[in-house]
Amino acid sequence: MDSGLYGIVRHPMYSATLLLFLSLPLILGSLPAFALFLLYPPIIAGRIRDEEALLAAELPGYAEYRQRVRYKLIPYIW
Repeated sequence: MDSGLYGIVRHPMYSATLLLFLSLPLILGSLPAFALFLLYPPIIAGRIRDEEALLAAELPGYAEYRQRVRYKLIPYIW
């Protein structure tokens, strides 16, 4: 599937959770919550790496999809 959000990034649900985890410390004005947010991106990056390895090995056509949709999580960045 490469339409809608899946045509922009390969993991739109993870992108949404990233925005959610970033917005909470900003809304709350909490530095401890922001510190906890800093733990989230490395965790999700590892999960994406593992998930993409599994999809590439098990799902026919995933390599072509990765070439069409270049960004994993954040458009024009990563």
